[in-house]
Formats: sequence, structure tokens, C-alpha cells
Amino acid sequence: MCPQACLGMRLTSGRCSPVGQVCFLPLQGPQCPDPHSCPAASLSLAVLHRINGHPGKTVRLAGLWKLEECHLSGCMMDLFVQMAIIMGLKQTLSNCMEYLRPWLAHKYRSLRALSQDPELGHWQRNYRLNPVYTFSLFDEFMEMMIQYGFTTIFVAAFPLAPLLALFSNLVEIRLDAIKMVRLQRRLVPRKAKDIGTWLQVLEIIGVLAVIANGMVIAFTSEFIPRVVYKYRYGPCRSGAQSEVDCFTGYVNHSLSVFYTKDFQDPAKIEGSENVTECRYRDYFSAQDSNFSEQHWFLLAIRLAFLILFEHVALCIKLIAAWFVPDVPQSVKNEVLKKKYQRLEQKSCSSRSTDV
Repeated sequence: MCPQACLGMRLTSGRCSPVGQVCFLPLQGPQCPDPHSCPAASLSLAVLHRINGHPGKTVRLAGLWKLEECHLSGCMMDLFVQMAIIMGLKQTLSNCMEYLRPWLAHKYRSLRALSQDPELGHWQRNYRLNPVYTFSLFDEFMEMMIQYGFTTIFVAAFPLAPLLALFSNLVEIRLDAIKMVRLQRRLVPRKAKDIGTWLQVLEIIGVLAVIANGMVIAFTSEFIPRVVYKYRYGPCRSGAQSEVDCFTGYVNHSLSVFYTKDFQDPAKIEGSENVTECRYRDYFSAQDSNFSEQHWFLLAIRLAFLILFEHVALCIKLIAAWFVPDVPQSVKNEVLKKKYQRLEQKSCSSRSTDV
């Protein structure tokens, strides 16, 4: 029987069955042949797992309540589900509410209206339209900034975010057009060179997106640990040709050992009398519960990948910005041409006045 504190991925008869957060292994038990037979254990070790501590040294609120951990499939799956809800369900409900509120308000104002005067019908219809407030455009810009932030910052965890954002914007364009033309009073036009401060906000979100996606790939996903194991610890290290899969033994390599005798009160752990050690996903030393050498080497590789990823992404961004400028050269030339024509007309008029 597996103790409750060691529930995780029980290895029996060479097969893996996911149960909880950590892994129980008999002393002489069989090992997983490769990570494909243990998909639950080969997924990400995320930040929440790091905050919660490890067996024998868990973090609890007020010493009583343990913090919520990610699902056994990894924190990437939790983030994927949250992004699917935000980009799919939340955006759909937001578009519906954004249209229904002014539509219901307009209907209510129309029902309360008095009898129409044929001569004043046009003015009365305009008066019954919903008023436009100072921050109406601000709310529209803010909505786009939030959507852009979710789409770019977490695209590594939810690649469908840009597609769902595109569909949402196509629908919202038509709804906003109907709302501004039929349900709201006309906006007061103002001359503006560009979108103002929102351009700097987009730049900041773009930089944060590069950093966030790099950290998701480096620290949350299993990409870096699998590559490091393949070329440093696995059967294919040093370019050796192996008949077995290069990831054979990866799961057990990624599991740390915890001895049940180190529990604070082993007598209260059900089934601990039949178990000598537990396995859990992390890189700790079994002797002193400190980080192992593999952890620090893996951390260095992750940081190096993060720095390289950021520099490559920013270089691509600069190259794209150079090829696709904010203002096309043809537009700049047209503006300069009109400016020159105005100056020429002004010069001609001044000459005729002097004569």
C-alpha cells in the first residue's frame, strides 16, 4: 500500500499509473523504460511546485494549510485551460455584453420617449441615442491592450490565442460599428497624429511577452530538461549510437528520492511501514534535501536559453520593424509633397501681394 504522502506515480510491473503529485518506488522496483510510457511524469515542473516545497519540507499557510499545486499533468495544462477560457468564453461573453448594454439602454430610452413631433423627429431620435462619455475610447483601447497582452505573453502555453483573438476582433468590429452608428451619439472628431501613449504600452507588452514566453519555455516546460538529459545523461550522450531510445531512464533521472524515515511523524503516515523511500519530481539530494548538481547545471542551461531566446527575438523584432516601418515611405513622401505645395502657394501669394 502506498502512503498518502508518497502518492504519485506508482511503478508496478514496469508500468506507470499516475495517482498524485509524487512517486512511490520500492527499493528494488522496476524502472520506467522511457518517458513515453510515463507521460504524467515527463511533464513540467512548475513554479507552484517549487513554492510548495518538497516531501519533508512543505510550505503551509499558518502551519496548517498546504498551498494548491498544479495538476499532475503539469502547470502548462493549467495555464492552457485558463487561457482557453479567457480567449474563448470570456471574450465571447464580453462582446455580447458590450453590445447588449447599449442596445437595452437605447430600447429603454425609446420606450420612455414622449410622442414624436414630425418636425423634430430627427433631433428626437438623436437625443434618444446613448450619450458618449469622455472615456469611451479609453475603454476600447484598454480592451485591446488587455487582449494583446494575453495573446502575446501566454502564446507559448496556448498557441490558439492569436486565432481566437482574430475571430473575436472580426465580430467586435461589426458590433462596434453598429453600436457607434445606431446606438450612440456621434463622437466629437479630434485631430491626432497617432494613438499616443498606447504605442508605448504596446512596446512594453511586446518586451514583456518575449521575456514571459522565454521563461515559460525554459522553466515551465520540459523542453530544456529533456534536451539536457539526451545529450549529457542519457544513452545517446557524447554522440554515442544506442539501440534504445535516447530518453530511456529520463523519468527516473528527473525524480528525487525521499526516505520515509525522515517524515516528522512516520507512524501517522498510512502504509509507511511497508515503504522505505518515495520519489518525486525535482532535483534534490536525498542526504541533505539540498539541490543536487543536476539542478544547478539545469538552471544554468535554462538561464542561458532565456538570454539567447530574448536576444534572438528582439533582433527579429528590430529587423521586422526596419522592413515594416510604422509610417510607410510613400505616406511620408506624400506628406512632404503637400507641405511643399502649401509653402509654394504661400510664397506665390506673398509675391503677388508685394507686386
